[in-house]
Amino acid sequence: MGETDLLALRYVLRAQSAGELLRQRDLAQELDISAASVSVLVDRLIRYGYVRRVPVPGDRRSVAVEPTIAGDHEVRETLSEMHRRMLETVETLTEDERAAVAKFLSGLIASID
Repeated sequence: MGETDLLALRYVLRAQSAGELLRQRDLAQELDISAASVSVLVDRLIRYGYVRRVPVPGDRRSVAVEPTIAGDHEVRETLSEMHRRMLETVETLTEDERAAVAKFLSGLIASID
């Protein structure tokens, strides 16, 4: 699963959790991609069984995207594994190395604010 696919699934899951419908155009805006690109993305996610399109009540022209159980599971599994690897990496650093990394990252953040 690519980064954009994972981000899209996270947005779809967040909308569902908030009890909101996420239209394809909303997803395009969140991801800063075109309507055509989001359509291709949603088609791909449907093909893999992660999401489905559903009609928006009261708006026959709009289509919402909602996650499937498989999509929810995939995001949780992918993120859990990624977080586990990240923690393993951090745990290999000494306290001085962690301080240096923190200083470096803080400097980067400050440089773009």
